Amino acid sequence: MTRKAPAEDPGDARLRVGPPKDYAAGIPAVTSSLRHAGTQMGARRGLLTLLQVNQKDGFDCPGCAWPEPEHRHRAEFCENGAKAVAEEATLRRVTPEFFAEHSLEELAGRSDYWLGQQGRLTHPMYRPAGSDHYRPISWEDAFAVVARELAALDHADQAAFYTSGRASNEAAFLYQLFVRMLGTNNLPDCSNMCHESSGSALVETIGIGKGSVSLEDLHAADLILVVGQNPGTNHPRMLSALERAKQRGARVIAVNPLPEAGLLRFKNPQRPSGIVGGGTQLADLFLQVRLGGDQALFQAFNRLLLEAEDDTPGTVLDTSFITSHTHGFEAFAEHARKTSWEDVLEATGLSEDEIGVAFREVLAAEKVVVCWAMGLTQHRHSVPTIRDVVNFLLLRGNIGRPGAGLCPVRGHSNVQGDRTMGIYEKPGEDFLDALGTEFGFEPPSRHGHDAVETIRAMRDGRVKVFVGLGGNFVAAAPDTEVTEQALRGCRITVQISTKLNRSHAVTGEQALILPCLGRTEADLRPAGPQLVTVEDSMGMVHLSRGRLTPASDHLRSEVAIICGMARAALGAREPQVSWREFEADYDRIRDRIARVIPGFEDFNERVRRPGGFTLPHPPRDERRFTTATGRANFTVNPLDILRVPDGRLLLQTLRSHDQYNTTIYGLDDRYRGIHQGRRVLFVHEDDLAARGLADGDLVDIVSEYEDGVERRAPAFRTVAFPTPRGCCAAYFPETNVLVPLDSTAAISNTPTSKSVVVRLERAAGV
Repeated sequence: MTRKAPAEDPGDARLRVGPPKDYAAGIPAVTSSLRHAGTQMGARRGLLTLLQVNQKDGFDCPGCAWPEPEHRHRAEFCENGAKAVAEEATLRRVTPEFFAEHSLEELAGRSDYWLGQQGRLTHPMYRPAGSDHYRPISWEDAFAVVARELAALDHADQAAFYTSGRASNEAAFLYQLFVRMLGTNNLPDCSNMCHESSGSALVETIGIGKGSVSLEDLHAADLILVVGQNPGTNHPRMLSALERAKQRGARVIAVNPLPEAGLLRFKNPQRPSGIVGGGTQLADLFLQVRLGGDQALFQAFNRLLLEAEDDTPGTVLDTSFITSHTHGFEAFAEHARKTSWEDVLEATGLSEDEIGVAFREVLAAEKVVVCWAMGLTQHRHSVPTIRDVVNFLLLRGNIGRPGAGLCPVRGHSNVQGDRTMGIYEKPGEDFLDALGTEFGFEPPSRHGHDAVETIRAMRDGRVKVFVGLGGNFVAAAPDTEVTEQALRGCRITVQISTKLNRSHAVTGEQALILPCLGRTEADLRPAGPQLVTVEDSMGMVHLSRGRLTPASDHLRSEVAIICGMARAALGAREPQVSWREFEADYDRIRDRIARVIPGFEDFNERVRRPGGFTLPHPPRDERRFTTATGRANFTVNPLDILRVPDGRLLLQTLRSHDQYNTTIYGLDDRYRGIHQGRRVLFVHEDDLAARGLADGDLVDIVSEYEDGVERRAPAFRTVAFPTPRGCCAAYFPETNVLVPLDSTAAISNTPTSKSVVVRLERAAGV
């Protein structure tokens, strides 16, 4: 399988490479934010819009899920948040005339960047079977098409309903209600491809699939480990929280394969020292771990903690907490003491001295927070790795007390809230019982398809209807060629979207584009302006109020689109559900959520308080663990070392700084020194030399997997970069073609996008 370079930018001929930056933010971040806002929205409109981002009376940023501080700055947004807002509030439009001019074949050959830059979708569009063009369709006719195709299925499990993290709580709740009333739990979501490993590990070990810290805990920590995460690009407002923690005396250890500017030094543009000074050094220590070596590092820490307790009994471990609140310590300790230093050094690529220096920081800290993102979650052994992180914190009682705990940093702005609202292919009995009681029906109990299983089911003809609530499934999914072929085999694909993306160009026999309002836009209904809610990465629920005039009079809200589909597909089948009432007044949705989901009691009243409210979290709030044992569980996890054949490298896919998830804002990666290009491969200079290659050579990247299928991403320029020896990195979605569909994490089934075995070949004709 070979993924061709886009026609308009083959090989990124304009690519320039300079030295990487040693700091994040500062004046360049301010100028970049203003440039994107002015270009897309107009200067005055752009500035006024940005001043509403993440404010208590404004709208939630459509970017990341980082929480808002209690005392907010007037400019409570980051550079990439500004880019996300500018893309949504752009003045550019994709009209029916655009689709008349551009065929599907042409659109499929364009780059993700080009597609995204065309602007906001304005009308519902329909691609009939046999046509290579979309044409306008009325909303009621579009809903009728969806209802017709759903009715033609042999059973509801032949449909799948994807959700991205940007959907509001209200939309997500109605979406899963509609899907379960149809009779299926096929509710794949973007979490399946990112933090599913976190949820799997945390539910087993502490009883809830969410992190256990608040923003104030981060500020109060003695030691913060930032592991497998690049906050400077992916969660830039986290840098302010780390800066505040440093000012209070915290130490920071960065554990990552690549040196990232945001973990080195932060020039806070809201402070004079960030404008004219040197900024704040964030990482006191940088451990450049080999890809997949994080589990070995935490196993080493755990062995060292046990040995330190042996040397000075009663001074290292929190034996009272272990005795009162945990299960499985003895078996864990027996296994941990056998950890092999030879294996640890091979897996991590670190020296004993480097690990020893880090351990002294651990030993000196009373309150420890571990933060992580996809660098931990997208390996075959991701769930065991996160279990070992939990083991590490349990040993010293660092869960359920101030200034300490688990901090999985979620990506999209409401991905955690969507799961809370029931977007899950494996719903629990209590949730289904409450949902069925409230709405008078029998929800299906059999497990549905996650994202990977959905692709397999479409490929095999077992799913014939695909509906996407936001996102860009084609670009987000692994094994690009397989995913595209799977979608093209569907009877119909339906995308609920704000902007044009690749999923509109790769369709089933029929396709619908249903354009929706964005977070920035006013949602006016007969009952008055409507508000939606989101849940951030730390369990805070708050309101979001759009203010801008919608991009088109033909747009509908996500809630209205879901209600329209439900009315058409279900008719009067369920008398206890008034879809028109929900569409008219979102307070009525929140009333029903309050009666179904624990923690949302008095939802409408509490969410209107300034700042919203915090959802209950038993481990954090009460040191109560709702696991099978009734306690926090220590676990025994065999060490998994990622070994690759001679001459091969281990590839991780990652984002550029001009990117958020699958949305490409520009062709620069300022912090890594990349300008005007994306088809680059970061490789250690010694690994290049060992292959007879030099910095700047053009290569094909070929992945190798046990299925024997050759997956090839052509025409990438090598960039000599300080990666760990034997490891390399490249941007997604361009390299998603290299990630095998069947290469997934144990238990969570998350694609292994951070550990792809590849070889390099000189590009054809070079």
